[in-house]
Amino acid sequence: MEEYIVISRSNGTTRKGDPYCTLKVKNQKGEATISVWDVKPEDEPKVGQLVSFTNIQDNDGKKSARRNEMVPGIIPDEQHPLYRLLPHPIKREEWDQCLSHLLGFCKDEQLKKFIEKNGGILFKPYSQYPAATNIHHAFPGGLLNHTYQMLHMLEGLYPCLPYPIKIEHCIIAILFHDYGKVYEYEKEGDTKADKYLLGHIFISANRLYGQLKEHNVAEETIKSIVHIVLAHHGELEFGSPVKPCSQEAVIVNLLDNLSAKLDTIEYTGNMESSFALGTHVVK
Repeated sequence: MEEYIVISRSNGTTRKGDPYCTLKVKNQKGEATISVWDVKPEDEPKVGQLVSFTNIQDNDGKKSARRNEMVPGIIPDEQHPLYRLLPHPIKREEWDQCLSHLLGFCKDEQLKKFIEKNGGILFKPYSQYPAATNIHHAFPGGLLNHTYQMLHMLEGLYPCLPYPIKIEHCIIAILFHDYGKVYEYEKEGDTKADKYLLGHIFISANRLYGQLKEHNVAEETIKSIVHIVLAHHGELEFGSPVKPCSQEAVIVNLLDNLSAKLDTIEYTGNMESSFALGTHVVK
């Protein structure tokens, strides 16, 4: 039996009401997406766990197995050869260094203090939650890496911009743009009711609005920053309540899209179809 590590997992129910899960697994030979029937949300394997199969059916490229054909294994340590195939959250030093560099660009002392405070607070929860179930950064700590990538790209982009922007607004919006995903997902990636009742964009914007109010930030500044969060999906058909209507909102939307799409390509197999991209990935 070949051994794999689970890269991502999503749970579902058939039309007849039977549970199943879809696993994206990987080993040194490559990646595979396998639907496993009769697996409940609470059943193993979880993301980061090893798994083997006694049999895998292949129906025109769509792979599946029954629960009794799957053998969950352990969660490997750093010495295991498959450990490094699963992405892991960045270290605190990288996060702090990036924020410190960005703060060097900031001039608004009130907003700098807000960034310093919340940058430290958000590291821990973001390092435990995924950014999605199976699209991008779909692993525990993926939310941290996604947010860090956007901040890190802003580090390089800001000095090159031909127009002055309020960089403090961009930093705060990036820190909070996916905050609601802490309430949308379980740490292993299962969805919660709030994903459908409220959605992460509303949760994020609402939380940020309240935090800025408590910090006595001016109302017009709050509106400008919260707008960036509300517009970070870019288009109404992509779930954005509003479209970007400031330079800062456009920048954050593009950084979000760039981070998400590049991660999607990175963890999609060669010639595999990607629903998120609407095409096949070629490597």
